[in-house]
Amino acid sequence: MNIEPAKAHDDAASWATPTVALSVGEMPAGAVNRNVAGRRLVGPVQGFGQLWQKTYRIRLERDALTPADVIREWKANYASYWPKGNRFYAPPSGIQPGGVALINAASLGGVQLSTGIEVIYADDESFAFMNAEGHPAAGMVTFSAASEAAAVIAQVQVLIRANDPLYDLMLPLYGHRAEDKIWTRTLGALGAHFGSFGEPTVERLCVDRRRNWSQAKNIWQNAAMRSSIYMAGAPIRWVRRRIRSAR
Repeated sequence: MNIEPAKAHDDAASWATPTVALSVGEMPAGAVNRNVAGRRLVGPVQGFGQLWQKTYRIRLERDALTPADVIREWKANYASYWPKGNRFYAPPSGIQPGGVALINAASLGGVQLSTGIEVIYADDESFAFMNAEGHPAAGMVTFSAASEAAAVIAQVQVLIRANDPLYDLMLPLYGHRAEDKIWTRTLGALGAHFGSFGEPTVERLCVDRRRNWSQAKNIWQNAAMRSSIYMAGAPIRWVRRRIRSAR
C-alpha cells in the first residue's frame, strides 16, 4: 500500500512582501502620520538594548469558541481593545500582510508619540507586527490563539530591544510598566468581549543582556523626541496657517 506524504502547509501568502521603506495608505483626518512613511522596519537585530521576550496570556472559557473566532474578532476590531489615550489607525485593508498602521500614543510629559507598524504576518489563528524605525522598541509582536483544555488561550508575545540608548534608560523606569499596561488591558478587554473576566498573566524573560552598541545611532530617529519637536512647533504652524489664509 502506497502512503502519500503529508503536504506541507504553504503559508507564503500569509507573509508580507519585503519592502525597503514603509508606505502609508489613506488614513482618517486626525491621524498623525509622522515617523512612519519612508521609514524602514526594525527587528531585534537592529535594536540597541537588552533583548526581552514578554508573554501575556488570558484564558477564554466559552462554549464552542475556537482560536479562529478569537483572531477574527481581534483583527476586525483591534483598535477598540487598546487602552484609552492610545490610538491605533489600522491599515485601510485591515490587519492583512503588508498593511501599515499608524500609532498615536500617550507618552511621558503629555507628548503624543507618533509611530507605526507593519503587519508582517497574518493567518486564521495568528498575526504579527514589526515596528517602524524610531519606535521605542525594535522588534516584533505576535498575537495568537490556541485551544487548551476546553478553553482558548489568547496570547500576546513581544520580542524586543529598546531601540536606542534613551529608550533603554527609560525602559526600567517607565517602559516595562507602560508596555505591561497596554497588553494586559488589551487582553482584559478582549476577554470581556468573550465573557471572560480573569486576570491576564505576564511572563518576562531577558534573552540577551548585552547591548548592541553599534545601533546607538538609532537615537537620531527617536520618534518620541521627534514627536516632541513637532508638538512644540504647533503654535508656529498655526500662525503660518493664519497668515496664508489672510492673503
